[in-house]
Amino acid sequence: MLERERIIEIVVAVFAVALMIGVMIGIGSIHGGHDSVLSSEGAELLVWAIVGFIVLLTAVGVGLAYVMNEPGDGLEDEDAETQSPA
Repeated sequence: MLERERIIEIVVAVFAVALMIGVMIGIGSIHGGHDSVLSSEGAELLVWAIVGFIVLLTAVGVGLAYVMNEPGDGLEDEDAETQSPA
């Protein structure tokens, strides 16, 4: 059985990819010509959609790293380890 954290990561990744595919299909259906050629405006929107997808996945990755951070994972602040209690 998969761990809870792994299931959350899979669901978030599948949602992000489904959102990207939906955006691509939307751009293609709105800006596609009769001969299945994308207009220049549609091509520009497609590039921005890809850039947005990269930014979205970066934000999701950073967000998941902070949300799922457990003290034993080694992701905590190094200053907290070097400071001794007074």
